Amino acid sequence: MTLLLVIAAGSVGVAARYGLSNLFHASALPWVTVAINLAGSFLLGVLVVLPNDWVSEQVRIAVGVGLLGGFTTFSTFSVQALLDFESGEPGRALVYIGLSVIGGLAAAACGYYATRWLTA
Repeated sequence: MTLLLVIAAGSVGVAARYGLSNLFHASALPWVTVAINLAGSFLLGVLVVLPNDWVSEQVRIAVGVGLLGGFTTFSTFSVQALLDFESGEPGRALVYIGLSVIGGLAAAACGYYATRWLTA
């Protein structure tokens, strides 16, 4: 049953990422990827802190692995950074990497600590 929930939730996450990405032109796409990954990091931070009596283990796995795993994308982040370096835009690549990594950690921490505080 958990596998089916992960597959269903993953489909929703992938469709959401695809839909959001298609709303923007190619030049904005890297920043959409950053926003998607930051949102996913925040939400995963929230999810891991939610009390067990609020969220079942099956739902936690389905949302964390399926929905958020399908929504966020490390591979797109990695390739975009490489393409920016290759196209002679190392500054843009470094900003992209910094926003993605530092921003992702900050977003996860915000979700984690805010939810911990709200559920205490």
